[in-house]
Amino acid sequence: MNKIFDPKPNEWESLLARPTQKVGDIEATVNAIFKSVGQKGDEALRSYTEKFDGVTVDNFQVGEDALTGAEESISEPLKRAIQKAYQNIKRFHEAQATPVVKLETSPGVECWQEKRPIQKVGLYIPGGTAPLFSTILMLAIPAKIAGCEDIVLCSPPDKKGELPAVVLYTAKLCGITKVFKVGGIQAIAALTFGTQSVPKVYKIFGPGNQYVTVAKQLATRYGISIDMPAGPSELLVMADETAEPSFVASDLLSQAEHGTDSQVILVSTSKNIIEKVEKEVAQQLEELPRKEIARKAIANSKLIFVPSDTDAVALINEYAPEHYILCVKNEQYYLDNTTNAGSVFIGNYTPESAGDYASGTNHTLPTNGYAKQYSGVNLDSFMKSITFQKISEKGILSLGETIEIMAAAEGLAAHKNAVTLRLNKLKETVN
Repeated sequence: MNKIFDPKPNEWESLLARPTQKVGDIEATVNAIFKSVGQKGDEALRSYTEKFDGVTVDNFQVGEDALTGAEESISEPLKRAIQKAYQNIKRFHEAQATPVVKLETSPGVECWQEKRPIQKVGLYIPGGTAPLFSTILMLAIPAKIAGCEDIVLCSPPDKKGELPAVVLYTAKLCGITKVFKVGGIQAIAALTFGTQSVPKVYKIFGPGNQYVTVAKQLATRYGISIDMPAGPSELLVMADETAEPSFVASDLLSQAEHGTDSQVILVSTSKNIIEKVEKEVAQQLEELPRKEIARKAIANSKLIFVPSDTDAVALINEYAPEHYILCVKNEQYYLDNTTNAGSVFIGNYTPESAGDYASGTNHTLPTNGYAKQYSGVNLDSFMKSITFQKISEKGILSLGETIEIMAAAEGLAAHKNAVTLRLNKLKETVN
């Protein structure tokens, strides 16, 4: 692992760079696939599924029988675990609902804000070496709570042209019936344009590899909204002498096993902790079934010593981690000064994997520094706010002159006239 001691602020940008390709390196491929799917629909989906997934899929949509029958292939302990996670995630996201905001801003002027669900949403569920059925819970549950009418789920098929039974079971549990066996760039393109099989949506959700991330960004050029640019997973742990080295190492490896392009970072004010964690990582790595994937990700990792809490907080906010684990004595100082993070995990007994699966918070989070300006997925992600106003005769009389003066100052005579006509009408009525 790469150890860095007391880096200077002017070195942080290069030190904290993610091991990802630039958009320009991928964009040509994404553009070509988007163009093909937009023109050829399902025909293009079949071609790219054969090319990238190595399988021929005749019918992309999963039938009702397959969704219902998947339960038979799931063990009872796994069902109970998924159901418990479902309940925790559901409770936490239901609690995020907010009431209507209504106010009389001036006498006779009522303004209010209400939230409405986004009608059509697409959920992208990564597959590949680790099908993330937990992501279905994270996306489908708030979509259902929000009241989205059309929820479309896409996930890449396995070598048999099917989706794992646990993916189908979880989708069924969440009430998702439109499930499609298509992944990668072509899935994002299908949700963007619509094909003979896959419906077009208004907003696309879900994490993915670098190609999926760029595809989602490209979708915005065609009037489609996205949750955030969520790419390869990342984790930063801040630990001092109060941290348990074996726990810290396990957390670093839990993210490293996601993929070879994942990044994990340990920041510490203790050189002793850095040495202990490094040894623990080496020992635990050898026991992992996915150790070759984790080993490559660890090559991108950093162990960073900083001399003070102040330096640590500044560096962490500059990195803006997707996942941020905090195991320090001066816990409140770090929490009070955290401005950039996707999700924060506090204390020795709060592993990041709790948030990944079952504590209740959402694991679809901003990566690659986007935590500086994006939130993780939440209930509001599936809704939009609409403002309303109603002005009485009394209200337009009290506010009218203000509007007229401002409109005239901007040189917008029609705006002023829309108020003047109403005021004159009221004056005629009075007279």
